[in-house]
Amino acid sequence: MPSEKKISSASDCISFMQAGCELKKVRPNSRIYNRFFTLDPDLQALRWEPSKKDLEKAKLDISAIKEIRLGKNTETFRNNGLADQISEDCALSVIHGENYESLDLVANSADVANIWVSGLRYLVSRSKQPLDLMESSHNTPRFAWLKAVFEAADVDGNGIMLEDTSVELIKKLNPTLKESKIRLKFKEIQKSKEKLTTRVTKEEFCEAFSELCTRPEVYFLLVQISKNKEYLDANDLMLFLEAEQGVTHITEEMCLDIIRRYELSQEGRLKGFLAIDGFTQYLLSPECDIFDPEHKKIVQDMTQPLSHYYINASHNTYLIEDQLRGPADINGYVRALKMSCRSIELDVCDGPDNEPIICNRNNMTSPLAFRNVIEVINKLAFFASEYPLILCLGNHCSVPQQKVVVQHMKRIFGNKLYTEAPLSSEVYLPSPEKLKMKIIVKGKKLPCDQDILEGEVTDEDEEAEISRRLSEDFSREPKLIWLCRELSDLVSLCKSVQYKDFETSMKAQNYWEMCSFSEAEASRIANEYPEDFVNYNKKFLSRVYPSAMRIDSSNVNPQDFWNCGCQIVAMNYQTPGPMMDLHTGWFLQNGGCGYVLRPSVMRDEVSYFSANTKGIVPGVSPQVLHVKIISGQNFPKPKGACAKGDVIDPYVCIEIHGIPADCTEQRTKTVQQNSDNPIFDESFEFQINLPELAMIRFVVLDDDYIGDEFIGQYTIPLECLQPGYRHIPLRSFVGDIMEHVTLFVHIAITNRSGGGKAQKRSLSVRIGKKAREYTMLRNTGLKTIDDIFKLAVHPLREATDMRENMQNAMVSVKELCGLPPIASLKQCILTLSSRLVSSDNTPSVTLCMKDAFPYLEPLGTMPDVQKKVLAAYDLMIQESRVLIEMADITHDKIVQCQKTGMEFHEELHNLGTKEGLKGRKLSKAIESFAWNITVLKGQGDLLKNAKNEALENMKQIQLACLSCGLSKTGSGHADAKSKRCLEAIQEKDAGDENGRL
Repeated sequence: MPSEKKISSASDCISFMQAGCELKKVRPNSRIYNRFFTLDPDLQALRWEPSKKDLEKAKLDISAIKEIRLGKNTETFRNNGLADQISEDCALSVIHGENYESLDLVANSADVANIWVSGLRYLVSRSKQPLDLMESSHNTPRFAWLKAVFEAADVDGNGIMLEDTSVELIKKLNPTLKESKIRLKFKEIQKSKEKLTTRVTKEEFCEAFSELCTRPEVYFLLVQISKNKEYLDANDLMLFLEAEQGVTHITEEMCLDIIRRYELSQEGRLKGFLAIDGFTQYLLSPECDIFDPEHKKIVQDMTQPLSHYYINASHNTYLIEDQLRGPADINGYVRALKMSCRSIELDVCDGPDNEPIICNRNNMTSPLAFRNVIEVINKLAFFASEYPLILCLGNHCSVPQQKVVVQHMKRIFGNKLYTEAPLSSEVYLPSPEKLKMKIIVKGKKLPCDQDILEGEVTDEDEEAEISRRLSEDFSREPKLIWLCRELSDLVSLCKSVQYKDFETSMKAQNYWEMCSFSEAEASRIANEYPEDFVNYNKKFLSRVYPSAMRIDSSNVNPQDFWNCGCQIVAMNYQTPGPMMDLHTGWFLQNGGCGYVLRPSVMRDEVSYFSANTKGIVPGVSPQVLHVKIISGQNFPKPKGACAKGDVIDPYVCIEIHGIPADCTEQRTKTVQQNSDNPIFDESFEFQINLPELAMIRFVVLDDDYIGDEFIGQYTIPLECLQPGYRHIPLRSFVGDIMEHVTLFVHIAITNRSGGGKAQKRSLSVRIGKKAREYTMLRNTGLKTIDDIFKLAVHPLREATDMRENMQNAMVSVKELCGLPPIASLKQCILTLSSRLVSSDNTPSVTLCMKDAFPYLEPLGTMPDVQKKVLAAYDLMIQESRVLIEMADITHDKIVQCQKTGMEFHEELHNLGTKEGLKGRKLSKAIESFAWNITVLKGQGDLLKNAKNEALENMKQIQLACLSCGLSKTGSGHADAKSKRCLEAIQEKDAGDENGRL
């Protein structure tokens, strides 16, 4: 079995197939049979038994095979009643004969399926030339390189080497391997050859290296994308990067540069090919990281009001242990500021010698001098981000020491302190861009209309607030403290005020005032008034802090409050774990600057969003995330695990975090006793209703009957995922990246019907017109307004139909090409070209540009199978054309209704009162109005994006047809014409971008 002997070459696959194994044979009538399949010794035919047919009929000639497909990608699989119970990764189909019939099989593991697919593809591609497999496996570029490495280290030139030297050499080539494992492999080889000496020959060295350093899953991928060679050339790499990895504007020179940087053999670098070891290095490099490098820069609009961003915030920043017994420590500030924290806390008390101190008031030991703390803050305030830093000042000082606090802050921070009085003419807070390099003080403020030097304000003490709320006498007045005018004047944009209820806040709160909510209070409000909380947070900053009951300094789940739009969710940075992982992962986006722009549905003045939504968000198109967990590399033993020795049984858990409708988790099977390279090969699918708020957390655990133990994790916002084959660098429990510890995955993102976002691709749920779901507008009960919204009903249906028709047509083409819904159109054209170009490179169709749309015209007669594919292709071009040509008109109608509706926004209350609506009915009318505006804006945006995607698809198809030889051969005139049409598509694209869309 492959788990015992790794597959590292085509000859390994062939040997396995010749020995044979049991595969399930799937029939169109929903029947499944177990059959034993073997490959003939002369490699000419595939056979199976038992069979009712005579032996000569229970076989398939290799020469009759047209294609080999991995996955459930044939009519038989799609229509089989039991198909849902069959794993996508264990299914394969052998397409044969002129009519493209399929032999549909299921292996008992993904590994075995990969061996049959790779082996058969190899045989089909080599069927036109004599085979000498054993010979060819020793003539590969890899073996030539390994021999050269061996010869360079063999100083005596005897062709033999000490085992110690060989072990060192392999360890140098692959530092992740354990020495004990290399020695064991040499012992195995020597035992199989019944050798007495421990010296290593050149062949043994090459064999040991190949078996130890070939990751079978990477080998299968290499064979697949190189069209069954044992290496990639620049063209293979280019197609892989474009069609699979979602990379745009890639050139041959860029691919040759990758080869030069990653290929290990000199011959490969000179000739421009990448063998298995170089390809493995490339896939492990930062260039193939799962995190999109675009998001390592600031990519979001930073000119919106401060209240429109999530802000990276720390709770009790001065603590590095728990909040009950932990001493104050300056390193709390150092760590938080280096991690782009933009809201930190200072609890200031009276200290000796008239010098204020910062301390944990539950534990007065080791206080910090206030002056020293702000010197460190001043030094590191803008170390990791130049956007504003908020200082949450917990003032417990007497008036004389408050004045010392002010002196220190003015002297040390200087003009970084933001003290400008807020403008009453404004309605919103300034933007992070406007407040760059500024330090903002949050705290209590004396009334501006009273000319007093000091006065009483309510205490901002979190613990006191909680005990007041827990006490029997809830109405008891909060404690008052004295505040001096100088300290009051340092507070401008973040004046602390008490929250009473949303009605009071919306009437009386100023935009520069902010409320702090205890975790319990914020949870109650989030559950009882989710829509009001979102609307409140559009204008005002709100801060949520963990309960004082969390004496171990555990953390809240920040997502619960982010979903309500709360900007500042304060975290106990000193406490690692899942909640801190979510917080750290979330703020990796937008250049790690500590500010993340909230989704537009949570910012727009008129929009409807409820944090508790259980399904589709109005105006947002759900995405489908497809994750295939392929394998793991070099998993360490869990910390403190000693019961099981060196053995671990890993499995992977995939958690989705976001709005409640998106929260879910799934897990892979457990791989027994393998920490070096466990193969999981399992695919998962998740519907994401609000992609902008979703995060994915990969957790690797050790399966143990006592309690599963943590190995590593990685958390990433959905928006930052790169599609294709990616390695995930795992982080330890405390959040550090672990060297060489990775997960190998495949990622694709698509919308529900299977089409991809531009460059991100995914799920086949074809919806006929009858069953199609349209996002409905709601009745407000206000006739004037409802009449306007009625005008949008038809354009909204048209927009949905155009989008869905195009997506369904794309899915049909993919299915007929034998590709999964997550495939790109580029991959479709590549597959089509292999069928439509004969062995002497003459195409049976030609690319014909009509009005800048890429049609394929047959040259002569074609088999029915190909006619069917071309008909589906024609329909896809037709639907794309309808969308591209009609989108502007429909978009304008939708936008017009939205604009006309918005003109009544200010009048809603008066109109409602005229119609006799009040109380709950009036609120319902206003909510329905917001819902409709949100739907119109969202559907308009979706149509705009679909048009841009269709334009991009037309360009991609044309480029793919040109590169695959599906344009008139040898005709410079035709190529020139094609290039002109491509320019026309680009101009059309640019024109629309500059115009209405």
